[in-house]
Amino acid sequence: MPVLTCGVALLKSQQMEVTLSILFGGLITILTAIGVEALRRPKLRLSIEDPPLDLPSPDGKGMRRNLRLVLHNDPLPFVARWMQRAAATQCRGEITFRHLNDGQDIFGRAMAVRWVKSPEPIASRIVGPDGKIQFYIQDFSRADTDSRIDVYPSDQELLDVAVRFDGEAECYGWNNDSYLYEWRNPDWKLRSERYLVKVVITSSGQKCTGVFRLINDVENRTDFRLIDVSSEDRAKVL
Repeated sequence: MPVLTCGVALLKSQQMEVTLSILFGGLITILTAIGVEALRRPKLRLSIEDPPLDLPSPDGKGMRRNLRLVLHNDPLPFVARWMQRAAATQCRGEITFRHLNDGQDIFGRAMAVRWVKSPEPIASRIVGPDGKIQFYIQDFSRADTDSRIDVYPSDQELLDVAVRFDGEAECYGWNNDSYLYEWRNPDWKLRSERYLVKVVITSSGQKCTGVFRLINDVENRTDFRLIDVSSEDRAKVL
C-alpha cells in the first residue's frame, strides 16, 4: 500500500507539473501576442513643416504663406524591423485656436482638419488672357466631405493650419471651407497676436495631440510661423 500511495502521489505531481506548464506556456503565448500587437500599433507624431510653404496669392496680388503640420507614423525600432508597423487608417482631426495667456478656446469650437492631399473643393479654374486665374468654379459637395487619410508606416502626411497674405495683418484658419470664402474664412479670422494651436488627430481608436505657438504679431508675412511650445504652454491646453 505505501508503494501504491507513493505512485499515486507521484502521478498527481507529474500531472500538476504538466498542467502548470500548459497554463504557463499559454500565458506566455497570450502576453507575447498582446505585446506584438501593441508594438505594431500606429505610432503617430506631429511636427512643424520646415520651411513653411509660400505661394502666389490666388488673386495674383502678392504672396501667401500656408502654415502646415506633418503627421508621422514612425517606423518600428530597429530590433523589431522584422515586423511591420500597422497603418493609421481613416485619420481625421480637429484644430482649436487658444489664447496664449490662459489657453482658453477663442472660437468655442474646433475647426475640422484639411489634409493637403485631399481633393480641393474646386471643379475648375477660369484663366484670363494674361494667364492669371480670374475665378474658380467651386464644387460644394467636396467642401462638405469629411477630410480623412491613411498614413502608412514610415510615411507622413501634411495638414493645413492657417494662412496669411501679403499686406494683411490678420491670418485665417485653413480648411475646406476656406475655398468658399476666397481663402479668407471670417469664421476663423485671427488678429495680429500670438496664439496656441491644439491639434488632435484620431485614428484606429487612438489619439495624437500636438500643441504649437502661432506667431502672427509680426509685420511681414515671412515672419508668420509656427513654433514648438514650452511645457508651461502645453499645460494650459492639456
